[in-house]
Amino acid sequence: MHSFPLLCSFLLCNGLMVAAQRKVQELPDEEEEESPAQIRTPQTLSRGWGDDIEWVQTYEEGLARSRQSKKPLMVIHHLEECPYSQALKKAFASSTEIQRMAQEDFIMLNLVHSSSDDNMAPDGHYVPRILFVDPSMTVRADITGKYGNRMYTYEPQDISTLIENMRQAKSLLHTEL
Repeated sequence: MHSFPLLCSFLLCNGLMVAAQRKVQELPDEEEEESPAQIRTPQTLSRGWGDDIEWVQTYEEGLARSRQSKKPLMVIHHLEECPYSQALKKAFASSTEIQRMAQEDFIMLNLVHSSSDDNMAPDGHYVPRILFVDPSMTVRADITGKYGNRMYTYEPQDISTLIENMRQAKSLLHTEL
């Protein structure tokens, strides 16, 4: 007779333990889903250079789209771990004038690896460097930054030079092509 209440108590305790274990097993999954540290944003082609800009994936795609649209191709060579690239990226992304022109007037490509086209490195494979290619697929070696030893590099304080060079790349289309 004493065994029946003991058996009932054992079953009740066992049921409560199983229910508690299920709750504990569910909690970590819910916490992981809601934790901001666990939420990962997808990597986009912008890589932080401008999320509202339409970026092409490859140099070849950029050349084809440039030829088709009659817009110049702007190629940004950079490295994610390079502090100079990061500083230029921040200045580039925060310039409303650059962002507007990039969206409206250019085919845009940013590369974190070297292009197989030697024309994309007229004075070396350094980063960051920005080159312009016109729709006839000519790399515009005449549109340079202000440094003699690295002619296609820009620093954050050179944003006004980059804006002028973007305007020049646009205007050359109307006078040369």
